[in-house]
Amino acid sequence: MYLVKPPHIIRKLSEKYIHWQVKTNEKVLYFTFDDGPIPELTPKALKILDKYNAKATFFMVADNVRKHPDVYQQVMDAGHAIGNHSYNHVKGWKLSNEEYYSNIAKASDLLNTKLFRPPYGQISPSQAKHLAKDYNIIMWSVLSGDYDKNTSPEQCFNNILRKAKNGSIIVMHDNLKAEENMLFALEESLKHFSQLGYRFDSLANIYE
Repeated sequence: MYLVKPPHIIRKLSEKYIHWQVKTNEKVLYFTFDDGPIPELTPKALKILDKYNAKATFFMVADNVRKHPDVYQQVMDAGHAIGNHSYNHVKGWKLSNEEYYSNIAKASDLLNTKLFRPPYGQISPSQAKHLAKDYNIIMWSVLSGDYDKNTSPEQCFNNILRKAKNGSIIVMHDNLKAEENMLFALEESLKHFSQLGYRFDSLANIYE
């Protein structure tokens, strides 16, 4: 079970330190990918993005960057932005604040970016306040649900179709459990919104 669109009250209470949506009247969407890079899937996403002249933001697990530097370089060479998604996908609510900050700092040694997204979307108010001094903390306005085994590829696409609007930050995942849903929904979303005159940009052009 997941919420495709975060509740307004949560967004309102945290917006001082956390970015949920880009405020714009332009027809632009911000696709983001969590958990990569991995050689089995990230290049497939890159190919689809290139087909629609789309730029995106990849929130990377730094240990995956260490394991797959060539895939990381493919993302960079294609002109996409990167974000910090911790060193090894830790849960912020299960670590002490110092352990959490240390993990993120370790990831920063490999990822030269001021964009950060907490794994699982888990971040406490005190953690957000502290990290916002050094990072732009990026959440989302549309959760595709591509990782959910009970969500079909068509449902995943429909989640985006129903909730995306100008300035939406859309979450997808370049991990293996999301593969079928992500690839289908990404292709269909880019096709659909391209026909409506949308462009697709990276968050680095807004927050870096």
